[in-house]
Amino acid sequence: MQQEALSFLSSSFPSHHHHFPSLSRLRFHNFPALSFKPNTSTSSLFFPPKSPDIPSLPSTTTETLESDIHEKLLYLDSLGIDFLTLINRHPPLLSAALSAIKSVVDYMTTPPINFTLPDFRRLVSMCPELLTSPLTSHTIPVITFLLREVGVDSVFDLRQALRRRPRLLACSVDSQLRPTLYFLQRIGILDPHKHTYLLSCSVEDKLLPRIDYFQKLGFSRHSATVMFRRFPQLFNYSIAENYDPKLNYLMGEMGRDVREILEFPQYFSFSLENRIKPRHEACAAKGVRFPLTVMLKTSEAGFRDTLEEEWNMEKSKWYIL
Repeated sequence: MQQEALSFLSSSFPSHHHHFPSLSRLRFHNFPALSFKPNTSTSSLFFPPKSPDIPSLPSTTTETLESDIHEKLLYLDSLGIDFLTLINRHPPLLSAALSAIKSVVDYMTTPPINFTLPDFRRLVSMCPELLTSPLTSHTIPVITFLLREVGVDSVFDLRQALRRRPRLLACSVDSQLRPTLYFLQRIGILDPHKHTYLLSCSVEDKLLPRIDYFQKLGFSRHSATVMFRRFPQLFNYSIAENYDPKLNYLMGEMGRDVREILEFPQYFSFSLENRIKPRHEACAAKGVRFPLTVMLKTSEAGFRDTLEEEWNMEKSKWYIL
C-alpha cells in the first residue's frame, strides 16, 4: 500500500517542493473542492489511474488510505511542517498512523520537554524519523538515557543537546548511544553530558579512525587518546577536509613540529584561510614566532598588539648587538 502510494507521488509530483509552490504550503481552506470518493477526478491526487498490469486497491482501502494521507497533510501543515517535502526524504511517514504522530508532537511540545513549535519544526526538518519513531519504545528511552545515563542535568540542557544534534533522536540506545557512551568514558571523557553531540557517532566508523590517524603520524596510542580527551570536539572534524590540510600547512609552510598539537589540539578548530594563514604570514613578515596558543587564541586586536610588542623587542636586541 505504501509502495503504491509512494510510486504515484514520486511520478506525479516533482522531486523538489519548490516546483509546485501551490502545494508546498497548503492550508485547510485550500481544500473545499477535494473529494475522497473513489472514481472521481480528484481521487487521482494521491493515486494513479488503474492499470491492467497492476491490480488496483479495493475502493474502500483506497478511500481510507487517501483520507489518512489527507488528514496527516492537514495536521502537519497546521504545525508549519511541509508534508510533501518530508515524504520525499522519509517515505515511512506515508504509512505512519496519525494518532502516533500526534502523540510524538504532544510529548515533545508540552511539559516537561516543552519544545517551542519553531524548535520542533527544526528537529523534524533535520530528523524526520522523529515523527515515525515509536514513542514508548524509542523516543522516550532515548530521552531517558540522556537524562539518567549520560547525566544531562536538566530538561533545559536536554533541549540544548537535541537542538545541537537532532539525530540523537533517530539512534538506538542499545546499539549506538550506549556503546558510544562507554567508549568515551573508557578513554577518559568523564563529562559526556557536555559532549552529547558525539553520542550519535559510530565508534568503529568515526571515533576510532580519528585516533588511528594520529597514531599513523607517530603518536603513541596514549598520547593520541589524551589529545582527544583534552579536546573531544576533535572527533567531529573531517580527516580529509580538516586534519590533512591543516597539518600539511603546520609542518610545511609553518615549519613546525607536529608534536605541538599534542599541547594545543584546538589548532584544528581554527579556520585555515581566515585565522591560521593570515596570522602565520603576519608573524613571518616580522620574523616573530609565537606558540600556537598565543598566535591563534588571542583576539585580533590582542594579536596585533602582542606582535608589535614582540617585534619592537626583537629590534631593540638588534640595536644592542
